[in-house]
Amino acid sequence: MYMKKKYDYLIVGSGLFGATFAHLAAKKNKKCLVIDKRQHLGGNVYCEKIEGINVHKYGAHIFHTSDNEVWNLVNSIVEFNRYTNSPIANYRGKLYNLPFNMNTFTQMWGVKTPAEAKAKIEEQKVEAVDALNGSNPQNLEEQALALVGKDIFNTLIKEYTEKQWGRKCTELPTFIIKRLPIRFVFDNNYFNDRYQGIPVGGYNKLIEGLLNGVECKIDTDFFKTICPDTDKHYSVSWRDIADNLVYTGALDEYFGYALGKMDWRTVIFNTHIKNTPNYQGNAVVNYTSHEVPYTRVIEHKHFEMFEQEIFECPKTIVSEEYSTEYTDGMEPYYPVNDNRNNALAEQYRQMTKKEHNVIFGGRLGQYKYYDMDKVIRQALDINIH
Repeated sequence: MYMKKKYDYLIVGSGLFGATFAHLAAKKNKKCLVIDKRQHLGGNVYCEKIEGINVHKYGAHIFHTSDNEVWNLVNSIVEFNRYTNSPIANYRGKLYNLPFNMNTFTQMWGVKTPAEAKAKIEEQKVEAVDALNGSNPQNLEEQALALVGKDIFNTLIKEYTEKQWGRKCTELPTFIIKRLPIRFVFDNNYFNDRYQGIPVGGYNKLIEGLLNGVECKIDTDFFKTICPDTDKHYSVSWRDIADNLVYTGALDEYFGYALGKMDWRTVIFNTHIKNTPNYQGNAVVNYTSHEVPYTRVIEHKHFEMFEQEIFECPKTIVSEEYSTEYTDGMEPYYPVNDNRNNALAEQYRQMTKKEHNVIFGGRLGQYKYYDMDKVIRQALDINIH
């Protein structure tokens, strides 16, 4: 005889995938328990309030989507502001607008029209294509030079990419940079999506809204914490308390690293309080030369404060961002897209198919880079029963 379990779903991780799944399940009257090993909910979108400013503790998160259903869902939880991501690149003291658009080309070459900019790029691409002598690009450097030419590559791509990946561009595979968006219009909006913004009051408002009415436990590690209902670790006894498991932790860790560990890139932040209301005048400034050790500087108030609000808040918070190799104990951020890791991830994904009543979701659970809206879409597409 079947004994009804305490929960319909045990959800491991309270990031966007876990929180969205819990919200959708609760709407179908499913009983969920969300556990998170951190001291807070929200995964990497968690914000910490410092000096009245919502600080993106785990790096800048800008919500953007063209998916109406996703946009309507998040706006049903919290209102979004008008923030538009328009980063600046600083190369040895000279500033350029991103993404690559007519403002960038005017700053770089003094060109005034799209025709002039196209001609300049084509001229530089020819040089790179000729150097290949009919063969295909063998690494990221050759690929990028063939796409945009030497000036944009050397100023805005080469050293920044090497800092991000910790490897020379000549050692990185071509598929990292298969295409580079080039816009022959004066438009600094980084994203092409129809909708964009930051939750009013910060991402914690979104997570709290999604998890409203759902039982949650923080400081609870799936692999290391004893479940009070079973006196065993959650990882070995979850079937005693829940019919289904939603797992958003690291894919290889779930299987006890049976096939070996996968690599990650991670980010370290050096965060400062500045005694000025406006430090760099923009939320995101990329430092594209090796002369500066960090990849970018985030000024958090610009995500949510505009015009006079900026100056009514007398201090500002900035975070210098350093990209580095992941070691045990650090927070994993980005999958490493190389042949070894992609092959290993695919083997682990095949293993997931043999796990009954287990859903693997999110960046870590699938070892894939997802934008936030794609993680929410993933949750929406699951048939919760």
